[in-house]
Amino acid sequence: MSSEHQPVGDRFRRFRDRLDGGRSGAPGRQLSGQSDAGLTAASGRRGGRRRGGGGEELRVPEAEFTSYYGRPVLKPPVWDWAIAAYLFTGGLAAGSSLLAAGGQLTDRPALRRAGRVTALAAVAASTGFLIADLGRPARFHHMLRVAKLTSPMSVGTWILAAFGPAAGVAAIAEAAPLLPERGVSGLARRVLPPVGQVAGLAAAATAPALATYTAVLLSDTAVPSWHEAYRELPFLFAGSALASGAAVGLIGAPPEQGAPARRMAVVGAALELAAAHRVETGLGLLSEPYRSGRPGRLMSAARALTVAGAAGALVGRRSRLVSAISGVALLAASLATRFGVFHAGVASSRDPKYTVVPQRERLERRRQAAAGTGD
Repeated sequence: MSSEHQPVGDRFRRFRDRLDGGRSGAPGRQLSGQSDAGLTAASGRRGGRRRGGGGEELRVPEAEFTSYYGRPVLKPPVWDWAIAAYLFTGGLAAGSSLLAAGGQLTDRPALRRAGRVTALAAVAASTGFLIADLGRPARFHHMLRVAKLTSPMSVGTWILAAFGPAAGVAAIAEAAPLLPERGVSGLARRVLPPVGQVAGLAAAATAPALATYTAVLLSDTAVPSWHEAYRELPFLFAGSALASGAAVGLIGAPPEQGAPARRMAVVGAALELAAAHRVETGLGLLSEPYRSGRPGRLMSAARALTVAGAAGALVGRRSRLVSAISGVALLAASLATRFGVFHAGVASSRDPKYTVVPQRERLERRRQAAAGTGD
């Protein structure tokens, strides 16, 4: 009988005897009390040892991280578009309050008014989107029953609770000139402007936390492309908030009062572009969701709109129309950035490779570090 038609058991014993260098005896000899399957298991357990001097090397395959039939390892976020809109309106409220404070401190009433009114509208919308995601308004109230510093959501709820009333008082103060000069209304007309100034500065002091805490909220999750970008997302969201706040000034104030808004637009655009570039290229495999599919299109659109808006802010110093178009471009860029980041995270949670491959790389780095320590 030719070797290609020999029973599998005989072929295995011949292979085993060749590894043993002939010490196992005749080709047909079996070890007592040990079956062929047991020999296979024993050989596998011995891993990479060589037997019989120059015999071949048996290895157990390296462990691989895999998911069950390619299913996601993580459960994708249950958040929907309302949270992406919440990210945008929160940043817009923060940037607008900073713009209003700048207008207040430099005596630019049109800039101050546009920033205050937009900050109130944006924070009201932001609170509405958050409540819509929570499902019932009472849940927002319940979040205020405890302050938990280790929970970004709890901290963010308290930031909103502090920022909202201050922004509201500052915006209401803008209506003081419309009140009658006599009676109680006259008293309110005199009291509201100084109170509004204090409230406007208080809102501006809270604005940086409002602009960036949502980045901490995302990166504190297990979603791969959010979690890995924990260093970059706060800078990306801060730049986006500054650019959107500057857009309000470019749209709502005349060019002669728009110098702070133009400077704010350039600084915000530069920060946003630099952080976005880092997110899209500096996270290894986990940068891929930011460059592909819907998130990639949104991030590319945001980059182009940011560049166009910043350039328009610089060249349109004397043109109300060019300034307004630049402001619209910056607002659209901020919106695209927030939705792009949101959808990139969701995409990374749905594909198991974004969880599995980084785990494998971390394990390999730990092995190399242990080997280096052992040497």
